[in-house]
Amino acid sequence: MDDVVLETRLDWRAVARVVEGAPLVLSKNAIARIETAHRIVGALVESGVRAYGITTGVGALADTVVDRPSQSRLSRNIVLSHACGVGPLLDAKSVRAIMAAQVGNMAHGHSGIRRDVVATLCTFLEKNCIPDVPSRGSAGYLTHNAHIALVLIGEGRAQVDGVSMSGVKALAALGLAPLVLEAKEGLSLVNGTACSTGLGALALSRAAALLDWADAIAALTLEALGAQMTAFDEMVLALRPSPGLLAVGATLRRLLAGSGLIEAARGGRTQDALSLRAVPHVHGAARDVFDVTAAVVDRELASVTDNPAVAGTPDAPLVFSQAHAVAPALSQALDSLAVAMAQLSAISERRIDRLVNPLVSSLPPFLATDHGAGSGFMIAQYTAAALAAENRRLATPASLDGGLTSGNQEDFLAHPTAAANKLLAILDNAEQILAIEYAAVVQAHDLIAATPHTRAPATDRLHRHLRRIIPLYADDRPLGQDLEITRRLMTDVDVTEM
Repeated sequence: MDDVVLETRLDWRAVARVVEGAPLVLSKNAIARIETAHRIVGALVESGVRAYGITTGVGALADTVVDRPSQSRLSRNIVLSHACGVGPLLDAKSVRAIMAAQVGNMAHGHSGIRRDVVATLCTFLEKNCIPDVPSRGSAGYLTHNAHIALVLIGEGRAQVDGVSMSGVKALAALGLAPLVLEAKEGLSLVNGTACSTGLGALALSRAAALLDWADAIAALTLEALGAQMTAFDEMVLALRPSPGLLAVGATLRRLLAGSGLIEAARGGRTQDALSLRAVPHVHGAARDVFDVTAAVVDRELASVTDNPAVAGTPDAPLVFSQAHAVAPALSQALDSLAVAMAQLSAISERRIDRLVNPLVSSLPPFLATDHGAGSGFMIAQYTAAALAAENRRLATPASLDGGLTSGNQEDFLAHPTAAANKLLAILDNAEQILAIEYAAVVQAHDLIAATPHTRAPATDRLHRHLRRIIPLYADDRPLGQDLEITRRLMTDVDVTEM
């Protein structure tokens, strides 16, 4: 995979490429910015000026001066004390996303961290060294970042090419020695919004793929149920000028072009149920929210989120204490996308019900090949309903949570990491719900195969993509394994290239 070269800033697509294994390489200009900022921190230390986290403690200890001999110890202590996350470990892709965003933040040139520290993070990405990062415990940042920083100083644990080992052994496997942190470096390593921004970029990558699959799977369902295409006419959709709605309508018309099943159903009903005719509205709204969220994540990646931020020159150093590590815009955007993806999965579950429910479809009950002795997809719809209900609970905004930390010094929390984690959990459920719809609708198509009417060329490719791996279901094997395979067939393939 080609390198991602960091010139001025990253965007979410660049982070997504790093997540998938691309090395992250610093340009000469990025290195120069990093080195200049480090010299500025050195000048601040020489001047003795009071600077948060450089010559003082952190949090509620911001007014406690730390003498020069103790500043390196302060950096190390910050990492050790802040590495207090709990719970299951993050997966490798999540950790790669966070590290990429960390490097992006430091490369703006306002952190003051040494080039060697940033280069070591880039080496972790290049050599697939994944620090063990507990998934829980961050009110916004800090704990996730600190567990990554542990490995930089030879503490903690990591996996190198999938092999678990201590932090010091991981460094040795990469030909590196533990870093001895200097002034401000401990704070820079745990500070900023890299955690939530990196996870947000990962979520965007997954959501983008899922939005395309949702449109494609919905098209198969519309075809199987003989939907009335007048609801998706270009002229009528233009009456509601939503870019996402119009894009989804165009996709449905393209995917269903040439469908004999759709043509045979023309005029058969006055209008379809809302779970069918509102596909452009729900899927389109999710696309509109996606675009807003992507812009916010890109803006976050373009932002300096260290506190304090250094500026000026080594001869005239400046330091600013501010609140850039707080990210309410990011948490609100991620919450919004969580709601949109929860609604996307909810309408998919309703389409599943219309496929299996003999009260509303003309298909065999529950898509069973023998609906006397077989249950077919009856309980798969239960699973989809349970996951959709869980998504509704998860969609409660994290950005409205309260919380006081650090002796009331940090008395407002925006919770962007919680928002990112909730969004990723919703995407897990949404992928599985849509996989259930995909498996069910392919079954539906097979059960109406006796009709002389044909599928559209595009939907036929989707049908064959699944049937190459999974045969018709006849209550002859555990259905759950089919649903998991279906999900993998979706997440491993770009549906727009089929």
